[in-house]
Amino acid sequence: KTEKEWVPLTKLGRLVKAGKIRRLEEIYLHSLPIKEPEIIDQLTEGTLKDEVLKIMPVQKQTRAGQRTRFKAFVAVGDQNGHLGLGVKCSKEVATAIRGAIINAKLSLIPIRRGYWGNNIGQPHTVPVKVTAKCGSVMVRLIPAPRGTGIVSSPLPKKLLHMAGVEDCYTCSSGQTSTLGNFAKATYAALSKTYSFLTPDLWTPTKYTKSPYQEHTDFLAQEALPNRA
Repeated sequence: KTEKEWVPLTKLGRLVKAGKIRRLEEIYLHSLPIKEPEIIDQLTEGTLKDEVLKIMPVQKQTRAGQRTRFKAFVAVGDQNGHLGLGVKCSKEVATAIRGAIINAKLSLIPIRRGYWGNNIGQPHTVPVKVTAKCGSVMVRLIPAPRGTGIVSSPLPKKLLHMAGVEDCYTCSSGQTSTLGNFAKATYAALSKTYSFLTPDLWTPTKYTKSPYQEHTDFLAQEALPNRA
């Protein structure tokens, strides 16, 4: 099975394919929306692993009876500070999983890691205590000393491992058997790690040009042949 060559549809896609953008961090720095999963594939270069968390049947009552569809929850991560969570509903299991993987790639977020005590070696835990809620499920992530491991129930442990967090205490409350909400709450908590301004980030911000502004000549010359 030969894969078709990727033809980018967005400005960001064209910059990535041309090699003008080499790292995901350049995209996150300017909060550029990612609309094509191939962008993630090209920038992660095969380091991204995906895992199906759950497949559950959902039913809708119609005049003819019930219509059953399958809902898939998929997580993707590179165990190095990036995590994505995708949900997709479809008539067939395979289609639902494929759609969920694409959604997970599009929702890939950077995860900030920090230290529990002294800043020795590589960051290994969450930098601060973070809390997030989805439905009735509340998840709290607490920094842990090096060597603790991930003290958690199986689902958050899986997500934290995929995000590249080595040591972490967790605390959860609510109906955690609702896997979808539990996963979303953990994902939301991890996404908050970059929204907390710690003193080491108090240095003045050096603003740089957005990739669209920097490579404006390239984008202009590339766009012209397509319109002809």
